Amino acid sequence: MAARLKETYVKEVAPQLMKKFGYKSVMSIPKLDKIVVNVACGEARDNSKIVDAMMNDIAQITGQKPVICKAKKSVANFKLREGQIVGVKVTLRGERMYEFLDRFFNIALPRVRDFRGISPDSFDGRGNYSCGIKEQLIFPEIDYDKIDKVRGMDISFVTTANTDEEARELLKLMGAPFSN
Repeated sequence: MAARLKETYVKEVAPQLMKKFGYKSVMSIPKLDKIVVNVACGEARDNSKIVDAMMNDIAQITGQKPVICKAKKSVANFKLREGQIVGVKVTLRGERMYEFLDRFFNIALPRVRDFRGISPDSFDGRGNYSCGIKEQLIFPEIDYDKIDKVRGMDISFVTTANTDEEARELLKLMGAPFSN
């Protein structure tokens, strides 16, 4: 499935982008660099079982072992000390990235209740797109009976595009269901 998406990029998406934006070189055509999936949880500092549950969920969704994220600074208002565990993240590249992208756009997002598309305004100004999900249950890999708590996650699509317009067109051609 992932190979099909990568092949689609090479045969269809790249030529369309080259024609639309008038790139001189094939190397200047924007492409998807990586996808970062992040789950943050403030309760993780008190209970290590929460971290294990988050790591298990993210590993099932992405097919890759997550990395533990620790606090860089102490914040008294949040009862947070430097070095405490605050979340987990996974950086996907290559085949796993394309496979996750395909499953996310075609299987998981349509399962969101009242789904009308993802916001076309969540670009950062440098060609990267981020979106948040309120519950991990939209992924078919997660069994409803085995989760302890519904958690959300942030998903960032990092591209080599220089502008938001180029990145929006790239993601749209790769199947991103943007709302109008």
